[in-house]
Amino acid sequence: MAMSHTPRVSDRRRFLSRAGQGIGILALADLLNSEGLSTNSAVAATRDARSLNPLAARPAHFAAKAKNVIWLFMNGGQSQVDTWDYKPELAKRDGQDLEGFDKNTGFFVNAVGGLMKSPFRFKQYGESGTWASGLFPNLSQHVDEMAFIHSCYTQTNNHSPALFQINTGMSRMGFPCVGSWVTYGLGSESKNLPAFVVMYDTLGRGLPKGYASNWSAGFLPGVYQGTALNAQGAPIDNMVRPAVMSDADQRRQLNLLARLNARHQAENPGEEELAARIESFELAYRMQVAAPEAFDFESEPENVRKLYGLDDKKCTHFAKQTLIARRLVERGVRFVQIYSGGMENQLSWDGHNDIEGNHRGFAAETDQPIAALLTDLKNRGLLESTLVVCCGEFGRLPLAQKSAKPGRDHNPHAFTCWFAGGGAKGGAHYGETDEFGFKAAVNRVSVNDLHATILAMLGLEHTKLTYRLNGRDFRLTDVAGNVVKEVIA
Repeated sequence: MAMSHTPRVSDRRRFLSRAGQGIGILALADLLNSEGLSTNSAVAATRDARSLNPLAARPAHFAAKAKNVIWLFMNGGQSQVDTWDYKPELAKRDGQDLEGFDKNTGFFVNAVGGLMKSPFRFKQYGESGTWASGLFPNLSQHVDEMAFIHSCYTQTNNHSPALFQINTGMSRMGFPCVGSWVTYGLGSESKNLPAFVVMYDTLGRGLPKGYASNWSAGFLPGVYQGTALNAQGAPIDNMVRPAVMSDADQRRQLNLLARLNARHQAENPGEEELAARIESFELAYRMQVAAPEAFDFESEPENVRKLYGLDDKKCTHFAKQTLIARRLVERGVRFVQIYSGGMENQLSWDGHNDIEGNHRGFAAETDQPIAALLTDLKNRGLLESTLVVCCGEFGRLPLAQKSAKPGRDHNPHAFTCWFAGGGAKGGAHYGETDEFGFKAAVNRVSVNDLHATILAMLGLEHTKLTYRLNGRDFRLTDVAGNVVKEVIA
């Protein structure tokens, strides 16, 4: 039988793989061109390969108020009635029973006491007349730039599922968090730093309960997962190239990896993780130059470091994190989340015992740095484009939890969240709790509603930000969520 000498016709994918050494070369060419390292005009044709970079900046669904987010997470559950939700009725009824109270609402059913007044003095501040606790002498000066939602609620009284819910919209692990959804929807403005950065307690008090699941990408490609900075030492491992390797050596290694991964991707087009893997290698390479500079808060002028409280031992650790957060969004990082407090009760805002001592200590760590962050962002013209979010996973009961020094138990029925910058309506107050601060009573706001509002301020329609998995379109807000327009300017 005669053999045909007609060459086999390749499809486009195989042609690119063989003739151009694969998609990795196109991606590299686009990278070099965007950095001004290529003068070949033909490289312009590779701009269509931008879609191969899963972190490439993408347009929002509509005009955005904010471009970046800094989420200040008060881990453990900050008490709304001791911070921003002033309830004079608690002082009048101090020690009395709360009629009809279900002892299973909190976590310690055998330690339920009577109503307990706040140990902190409240005063009104600003043109908005906002009531603020004495815990926040610095932050209270910014109330006219802050928008408060007093009627938030969640669905669980246990830390881990509550943390999962406020971070991912679901009370069980395995789902993408807000930061992952935002970077999936918008990409990143920085080519040299992670799109989504997380900072947790640096004083040895541990990670929040649920650990890295709180900043997981879930079923989204892994490139959208939060990059958690190390609590001690270098913020990110392997930021310095080994001394035995030159830049040219490392570049050749990455080029080889890109070609191998691209070839495999061409043969398996449905495996989205391969594009993420290629990008992760390239990002790590670029970060070796960009990250050390971004994390170098010591290069800031003395007046800025003093503004944040770097010279004050009680808040130095959180001051470093808030200052780094400003430096990151200034360099195009899309989403930054900072956790105040660690793992166990008194090591976080989880004030089961001695609510006064617990909250006074954590407020001393965070008040000046957060106030400085707002001031610094405003002075640099970044507050308009940076949405600052502050809340915990739930609130606390207006009742005393019996102990040597009374505390407060978990309360899923009410907590306060505030926004600043990024299109937030300064001085606005939305929703109300009942006269004791026990339950959200007027204009109740669910976690889905909170998420829908954050996405809206970023120009994302929450019902359109979806990811298809197993035949279903998933979204951050599941099948619920309404935008709280009253807190948006």
